[in-house]
Amino acid sequence: MEDIVDKIYQLLTVYGLKVLAALAIFIVGRWVAQGVRKLVERLMTKNKVDPTLVSFTSSLAYIGLLAFIIIAAQGSLSNFAAGFLLIIFRPFKVGDLIEAAGVFGVVEVIQIFTTQLKTADNKTVIVPNAKLTDDNIVNWTVKGTRRVDMVFGIGYGDDIDKARALMVDIIAQDSRILKDPAPQISVSELADSSVNFVVRPWVKVEDYWGVYFDLTEKIKKAFDANGVSIPFPQRDVHMYQHGAEA
Repeated sequence: MEDIVDKIYQLLTVYGLKVLAALAIFIVGRWVAQGVRKLVERLMTKNKVDPTLVSFTSSLAYIGLLAFIIIAAQGSLSNFAAGFLLIIFRPFKVGDLIEAAGVFGVVEVIQIFTTQLKTADNKTVIVPNAKLTDDNIVNWTVKGTRRVDMVFGIGYGDDIDKARALMVDIIAQDSRILKDPAPQISVSELADSSVNFVVRPWVKVEDYWGVYFDLTEKIKKAFDANGVSIPFPQRDVHMYQHGAEA
């Protein structure tokens, strides 16, 4: 409880001015809207416009501006509240790899209104905090490990035990692959054109893509060198001739 109170105090100390700024948007904006309404009234009256039209137009201008200001102020407060929740409950921290609000990337900066992510292709994406808290957040880093899910197909005429032994040997030689949990290599499907293996080793999060790419290449080369085929999708086509002359 004391820890939460301390965090709240820190947030109020650091971000209190930003909250006041959001409230100021509404206060100052309302004052501006009233000024615009008076200006519209003055100009239209000076040009001898019908008083009814003057009242209608000035009120419309005031209401329109006020609606815009309210939306802007609510948006700021909404993102502030979301940022507050992110910092209190910490579903992720700087350096974590997350997937949220349609973005997959590493967290670089967590601010009170937005969170900055870096994608795999080195793009910076700034996401409003309200979008993060309104969606599922997948944190790939928090557990420290990640399973590499791969599928390899061999021909129906190939030796299943031989193919499995080759993959077991390749995985055993890679020091990045964890011993616990143990890697899984199992026949998963008798597909139309191939017998499919699922290959599921566990690695540290930072080793995921390196292991994924290396295993793909090494297993392909091992199959080629040992006569294990990776078949192309194929289909038998039977043609029938109708109306042939007797």
